[in-house]
Amino acid sequence: MPEDMDSFNSFPYVLNSEIAKDLADRRRRPEWLWLALRGDRVTARAAWWSRPGDEHPLVMDILDVAEGHFDDGVSLVRAALPDPAPEFTRFVAPDWQRSDGGTWMRVLEACGAKLFVERLRLHWEPGTPIRDASGRVSFRPPYDEGELIGLMTRVLEGSLDAHSRDELTRMSPRECAEEQYRTELERYPSPREWWRVAVDNDGVPAGFVIPAHNGYNPIIAYIAVVPEFRGRGLIDDLLAEGTRILADQGVPRVRAATDVGNTPMAAAFARAGYRTFERQVDMVW
Repeated sequence: MPEDMDSFNSFPYVLNSEIAKDLADRRRRPEWLWLALRGDRVTARAAWWSRPGDEHPLVMDILDVAEGHFDDGVSLVRAALPDPAPEFTRFVAPDWQRSDGGTWMRVLEACGAKLFVERLRLHWEPGTPIRDASGRVSFRPPYDEGELIGLMTRVLEGSLDAHSRDELTRMSPRECAEEQYRTELERYPSPREWWRVAVDNDGVPAGFVIPAHNGYNPIIAYIAVVPEFRGRGLIDDLLAEGTRILADQGVPRVRAATDVGNTPMAAAFARAGYRTFERQVDMVW
């Protein structure tokens, strides 16, 4: 770990303001922050992030390399990269194109990483209209974790999410759903009373939405329609309900994300007044 955060934050990046608190909250560890130095000059930096208290990093989310120091960046990544290597994530401008890839991308490619998926990072602001309930479905909390995990299992059929599709090559749908529930949803500090299942007039579950707070922002953590109810526009009802629940808490914003290739979900967010404020580039080894 660098002796002071000023040295580490000598590269401008959107996450700089969060690093000190992440260390205090055990989302980062000192040994997960690395610098490359030439004398007193920082020529590259790298960092990893986890959920609070995890033993191993979940993602590599910082890599910056000074102009003319490509080799230092490569050497730093090769020296610091854990085995197995976690996914890399970078936040970029909303109009980013792969041709814009900077030194960080070339360094990662030289170390064996490849582009996995691009995602839209989305933002809803208070005052943006929330559509009225359509009356086609009503909402209730999940009965228990078993019901929600069961619904999470079902919605993986035909998923357009790149991470879900990749996980399904290694696990059954039930295993994927249970892992996401255990490692992500149940660890959010926000109330589970916010979670909602949509049911039709016969009480049959049609989908669900998970409004949450991830420790940084209020978010739409998960939203999906079960296969037999798709194609009816119910995603709009779900997204409106999830947004309304968070808006009723007086939040300053709501964040969400979806793959660039998931055009139906991206269109639903746009209809609900969410705007793209950044893109996210994910790379894997």
